[in-house]
Amino acid sequence: MEKLSKKSTSNGLTPTPPLPGDLPAVALTDNARQVLVRRYVRRGDDGQPAETVEEMFWRVAYHIAVVEEMWAGDILQRAKQFYTILTSKRFFPNSPTFTGAGTPLGQLAACFVLPITDDMGRDAAGIFTTLRNAALIQQTGGGNGFSFSRLRPKGALVKSSAGNATGPVGFLRVYDNAFGEIAQGGSRRGANMGVLRVDHPDLEDFISCKTNENAITNFNISVGITDAFMQAVEDDADWDLIFPDLASPQARAFSGTIEQAREAGIQLRVYKTLPARELFQKIVTQAHHNGESGVLFLDAANRSNPVPHLYALESTNPCVTGDTLATPPTACTARMRWPAREKRCASRPMRASAPKPSSPRRRSSPPARNRSCA
Repeated sequence: MEKLSKKSTSNGLTPTPPLPGDLPAVALTDNARQVLVRRYVRRGDDGQPAETVEEMFWRVAYHIAVVEEMWAGDILQRAKQFYTILTSKRFFPNSPTFTGAGTPLGQLAACFVLPITDDMGRDAAGIFTTLRNAALIQQTGGGNGFSFSRLRPKGALVKSSAGNATGPVGFLRVYDNAFGEIAQGGSRRGANMGVLRVDHPDLEDFISCKTNENAITNFNISVGITDAFMQAVEDDADWDLIFPDLASPQARAFSGTIEQAREAGIQLRVYKTLPARELFQKIVTQAHHNGESGVLFLDAANRSNPVPHLYALESTNPCVTGDTLATPPTACTARMRWPAREKRCASRPMRASAPKPSSPRRRSSPPARNRSCA
């Protein structure tokens, strides 16, 4: 088969051979066709569809099959097979594959988890460096997950500027506002997950930051639950909200997790102590209010971490099914959204996603979940 030029056409796509005449049309309802035309069919410079629905399926099938040339395979034959699987509706890839296949970038992945360190941008994983990377990912159709747990508490001293820290919730709002302006994959807003550890000093503000459903609409949020916290709930014990002591020279140069800080002998400061059950009740009450926050069982997930020597699992992307466990910084981990199951799941790998409880009130705006990674 003659190789096609990889130069982009006027509609922003790399060249695709014509749809073979011997391939079947796809049987779809009028409503399904309208959704595909509105959301996934690529458009030309005039804003009008540059392909039919069948040509969209062929574009996806062909550009996925191009990899066969690495093994001297028959690209056209493999593309026809994949087209048949797609149009018979036996298998659909994720949404970014429909929007990204055949584009110059060719970004087909749906799920990303990006690290955030307590730095404004000099670090490769600094707050605004990560925001830039996340914005580029969303622009190509991917969704993101973040742990804000490494950010110093709100009001903490920032010695370099003699100012006060914004805190995780403040930067969560910054990220939310940025993502609200980005059309994911050129057609929709992205889905994002924000996680904060259950021992972070700003946790109470984090739990309630989405009480108003018109606030932080581009994020789902989850509390990172530890086994120690669940044990404190069971024992009706007190719970400390802690962070590395920023007055310590060691802490100022540190950017790891709380566990890593303990292992390094870095002094931890207790910002507040409260009954564990009181904190747990706040999580449950808010989850019952509107499903936010959910919970992510960090210790349970890390017991199944296949690469613990590389990094600990700290966060998740919002789109993964409950039977999936994956790892950052380029993939995502499963999350449990129903706090009533916390104790049962805290001692085992997290492999089930229960439905969130429905809100007793009518929603004033659609929630952020399920906007990406279909």
